[in-house]
Amino acid sequence: MRYLDPKADLTFKKIFGEHKDLLISLLNALLPLADDEQIESVEYLSPELVPDTYVGKNSIVDVRCRDVKNRQFIVEMQMLWTEAFKQRVLFNASKAFVRQLDKKRKYEFLQPVYSLNLVNETFMKEYPDEFIHNYNVVHELHSDEIINGLHFTFVELPKFQAHSVMEKKMAVLWLRFLTEIDEHTKEVPQELLDNPETSKALKAVEESAMTKDELLAYDDFWDKLGAERLLFVDSNKRSMEEGRVEGRKEGMAEGRKEVARNLLRMGMSIEDISKATGIAKEEIEEYS
Repeated sequence: MRYLDPKADLTFKKIFGEHKDLLISLLNALLPLADDEQIESVEYLSPELVPDTYVGKNSIVDVRCRDVKNRQFIVEMQMLWTEAFKQRVLFNASKAFVRQLDKKRKYEFLQPVYSLNLVNETFMKEYPDEFIHNYNVVHELHSDEIINGLHFTFVELPKFQAHSVMEKKMAVLWLRFLTEIDEHTKEVPQELLDNPETSKALKAVEESAMTKDELLAYDDFWDKLGAERLLFVDSNKRSMEEGRVEGRKEGMAEGRKEVARNLLRMGMSIEDISKATGIAKEEIEEYS
């Protein structure tokens, strides 16, 4: 049996955008919800989109839903990490939160928005043993004082270690599914085959279950992602080079100023110093 990578646009949406039970299972497994806050049923919503940038157009996959309590849940698969992704997540969740208001603006009826972000890159290297990061709006001094409304969860998939979340079996199974299943999988872990949810997800990503057009779309996703990655790397290189050039320019300018100051202390005239350094006479006068 050959499987496709579940992190791609086509496969991710086939699993979690078409099967409500699997989406509910994923959310309950990975979000920090108390037993009495577990999700029981959902309805799909149109994806929240922000204007596309050169990084994000093809590398972000998202699914949105709302449960019977009117809580909203946004699930995003981020293939390329940039610091701007945090702002995109905040923007999407905030927009979903604000749009709940009707014309009467009854703030007391606003329900929380939960943002679950699965990231296929490591972005918090200073915490090598932590791969699930939960954020709330909290008091600066008293972290138990929380303003409910916006909740964010980021999962660094490359850092996933099963032993770190053994208390939540489904969290382990879903993360193993997302990190261990792809085109190179030769043997599926028995735990994934035995569990009803992950077994159903496996069937959804079987290559044999795909149409010809779906397989073309799947390949197209990886082609575009590769191009986007190269563009991102190239942009970073240009920014670094521009920074180095600018740094050299600033260093040379500062060097000329220091020379001018030294010549001024030695008694050379301001006019001669200006000719020697290229610095305006008015600026040299300020040094004195």
